[in-house]
Amino acid sequence: MVFKDKVILITGGTGSWGNELVRQLLTYKPKEIRIFSRNESNQFLMKQEFYNNATLSFIIGDIKEKESLLDACIDIDFIFHLAALKHVPVCEDQPIEALKTNVIGTQNIIDVAIKADVKKVIYISTDKASNPSNFYGLTKAMGEKLIIHANTLKAKTKFVCIRGGNVLGTNGSVIHVFKRQIKEKKKIGITDINMTRFFLTIEEAVKLVFKAIADSRGGETFVMKMPAFKIVDLAYVLAEAAGVSNLEIDILGVRPGEKIHELLLSSYECDHTISYDDEYFVILPTIHIDGLLEHYSTYKPAKLINYNSSNDLLSRGEIKKMLEKGSFI
Repeated sequence: MVFKDKVILITGGTGSWGNELVRQLLTYKPKEIRIFSRNESNQFLMKQEFYNNATLSFIIGDIKEKESLLDACIDIDFIFHLAALKHVPVCEDQPIEALKTNVIGTQNIIDVAIKADVKKVIYISTDKASNPSNFYGLTKAMGEKLIIHANTLKAKTKFVCIRGGNVLGTNGSVIHVFKRQIKEKKKIGITDINMTRFFLTIEEAVKLVFKAIADSRGGETFVMKMPAFKIVDLAYVLAEAAGVSNLEIDILGVRPGEKIHELLLSSYECDHTISYDDEYFVILPTIHIDGLLEHYSTYKPAKLINYNSSNDLLSRGEIKKMLEKGSFI
């Protein structure tokens, strides 16, 4: 695998994504993994969780500050760029901070990666970047554009986007919220009874990320093929597992910038998307990147109108199996 004896930087690496990413990366025997984040407490806890593994180095820093990023990128081979403000209401309330972190911070990553001759930068994006309706999605869409455009800068570094939906059980996940509400009140609050979302376990998501890294050439956006289900069905499955048969549903109403259904591919993006394999679509750029379109010329077009979370929904039985597989019930 490409990570053996390599030096890897993970921005925002102390969250759920970062923890699982590190856990799987360690199996490939990298030379060093540097965790770059702002949260001292989370770094301390993560260091303990991995039993002070000598492969891990922890760096306090902010992607908004280019100088500290430059120091962290010395001798780096790969960057996983996870750091972002991710909560929709926070980004709606504080758009300037979201812009600084999610957009300017991403450009800082691009600049220092090129200066440090990093081999490849992997930008982890979200379904909310497709036809964005909120400021968080807009900043992630801008981040995607910057990452793709960076491949035109005639540098050695290759830049790749990976777009997925919600990951089960991450910090702030609806699963944790619902489980607490069910336990304490036997009632859950939900935006809309028809709301759907894409979901995948974090273990599966990271494995797909590794596959995209190994296969990518630079300039593509790999889009995970993900199952979707109704949020209310998730609540009923969790309630049943907790032994609650009379679950109450409190309809809260749509929050600013929130969608009832999410898109992983917009109708415009579908025109430039190929079906890569059973696990990925690949969005090809509309700007010229040397050799990229030729590389994918033998792949079939996706032939989708869009890729929407309201289609092909999992049954409650299938949701239950997914939750059991992820050890959530």
